[in-house]
Amino acid sequence: MWLSSIFERFVEKSPVTVIIRTMMEVVLADDFLDDLFDETAQKGYTKELLFSTLVKMMTEVVCSVSQSIGSVYKAMAEEIGVSKTAIYDKLNRLEPCVSQALVRETAFKLKQIIDTVPESSPKLLPNYRVKILDGNCLGATEHRLAVLRETRAGALPGKSIAVLSPDLGIVTDVFPCEDGHSQERSLLSDVLETVKTGDLWIGDRNFCTQGFIFGIVSKQASFIIRQHKGLPWQAKSELICEGRTEGGEVFSQDIALSYSDIELNCRRIVVKLEKPSRDGETEIAILTNLPESNADSILISQLYRKRWRVETLFQVVTQIFHCEIKTLGYPRAALFSFCMALVAYNLFSCLKTILSSVHGTDKIEGKLSYYYLAPDLEGTYRGMMIALPPELWEDFGQMSLTQLSALLQDWARQVNLSAFTSAPRKPKKKKPKPTYDPQHPHVSTARLLAKKNKSRASPPSK
Repeated sequence: MWLSSIFERFVEKSPVTVIIRTMMEVVLADDFLDDLFDETAQKGYTKELLFSTLVKMMTEVVCSVSQSIGSVYKAMAEEIGVSKTAIYDKLNRLEPCVSQALVRETAFKLKQIIDTVPESSPKLLPNYRVKILDGNCLGATEHRLAVLRETRAGALPGKSIAVLSPDLGIVTDVFPCEDGHSQERSLLSDVLETVKTGDLWIGDRNFCTQGFIFGIVSKQASFIIRQHKGLPWQAKSELICEGRTEGGEVFSQDIALSYSDIELNCRRIVVKLEKPSRDGETEIAILTNLPESNADSILISQLYRKRWRVETLFQVVTQIFHCEIKTLGYPRAALFSFCMALVAYNLFSCLKTILSSVHGTDKIEGKLSYYYLAPDLEGTYRGMMIALPPELWEDFGQMSLTQLSALLQDWARQVNLSAFTSAPRKPKKKKPKPTYDPQHPHVSTARLLAKKNKSRASPPSK
């Protein structure tokens, strides 16, 4: 494959953008997306506007290449060939099952790329497929819909449960719901349908229900779930101190759970915290059916702490990838934008995996920042797509995964990591609160600066 000197210039100056765009050619190929829609949509159909066009438009918005769907439409109107009204009508009718399939299938493609990269960090727990799940409620939208104009209450367009694979670093599944007031637990029956033998599910107390726990066990899978106070249980032994972990002292005991005349023996791990949590709690209790020979109590408490990764994920897709577009009031459009933000997160996570395989995990994990990566893409992507038309990228989609992986790693070696690493914060010092005098509500900045400079210039008194 012949690469132009212009292409090589982009590889030299912004290899991150080239890597992301190349992975998009594999993961978000037009034919693949349109076939996915045809296979998944239950009522939706394709007339003139293709699903791949919607994905292309929304990708630019969630990655901040464009400010809104309207601005993308202005730039692509001639290419799209339909009215802006048709665009929004299609978005507003896009079924949640299509958005879910988009996340699932693109994650599977990214997993294939990740599997070709040398492992740079050990798995959380060997012989288990670890999955962390957590719920997310989309933020309130603007009151643009007619049904919202007579209320001042926040308009919630939906919520979802996302499933993160910490070993892969990507979201492998999502369970979207149009009802913003629904309980996360109402989606657990859908989650249970995906549970497989050998899984290890980690979740907070919202997922601590008898039906969900016993459903996991019935699939010969395992769980580490924080205990909900409303869950009935029976102690089989006293609490025994097992040692210390970061943040507190660890105790354990054997307990039994009952559900529909079935009894389950499991362990209850209690971490007595050194400092109260932000909710004022002094201890947390964790339930698990993992054999102690596979994971002791200390390790269980440490695995549960890995839940912060999924919370960090939601922070990234909200602040960096703009999953909450306030102007999209219809639930289906809002859920689609959220799922597209998850796809964007997965692309960047795959990039981090590739960089780790080349530069080492110690230089990437906890140091490489999405905050700095995203602007590099925003500032370069549009110009690159003008200089390098879509036809040039098609050859990458035809490469074998082995060839593609080798090429991506070669480009990754040219990434200047120092441009994307976060600066460590110094410990904050407690400062007295500034005084406020109602009699003097304003001050002169110039006079204060002059006073400060004068005090610096004057010699110290003897």
